[in-house]
Amino acid sequence: MKIIQPYVYYNRDEVSTKKLLTIERAARLCYKSEGRMGSEPSVDFLRNILKKGHESVIEHEKITVWFVADRGVTHEMVRHRIASYSQESTRYCNYSADKFSNEITVIEPFFYLDKPEKYEIWKKTCLSAQEGYINLTANGTPQEARAVLPNSLKTEIAVTFNLREWRHFFKLRCPKEAHPQMQQVSIPLLLAFKEKLPPIFDDICYNENFPVEHYAEIKVID
Repeated sequence: MKIIQPYVYYNRDEVSTKKLLTIERAARLCYKSEGRMGSEPSVDFLRNILKKGHESVIEHEKITVWFVADRGVTHEMVRHRIASYSQESTRYCNYSADKFSNEITVIEPFFYLDKPEKYEIWKKTCLSAQEGYINLTANGTPQEARAVLPNSLKTEIAVTFNLREWRHFFKLRCPKEAHPQMQQVSIPLLLAFKEKLPPIFDDICYNENFPVEHYAEIKVID
């Protein structure tokens, strides 16, 4: 059994000021003030639009992000309805095959790292699930054997939201009330969005007491 940390990645062009220019042009159309646009987006104009509650204009742009997390986390993600999802399938992926090194991969629950007894219970339970899964796939199919796979199972999911839905996602998934492993992936992603697209995301609060050392890695790919 392989134990890994969660991480998130997206293409560099997915989070860029070009999206802000598209949004600004759409918003200015309402006032026929396109002539006031420059080569760089007007941060103050966009902030003012959102402050007034005119969030429909930010639906003109979307961002796709890939999450590598446990299935418990992704079960919560897919409850967001204005979205497109593509997820690693436990029906068609046979983790007992050579392609997957004949083992399952699980996401380590960081909140057990300082609780050795609970960590061992978690680890032994996952190992037992792996043993059962491999035995079941030996004389059956992955879609049947997945019945014993744990919520800690690593899964990869591509998530596409428009910017309005990303705001909604972060408002629900970054406060301290959210599941710890959801905060683990959503908070560092929000911080990345705040840096690249400040007028859209800089007003969104998050749990500032979440331990930074457990933030999921955010990878930007070309």
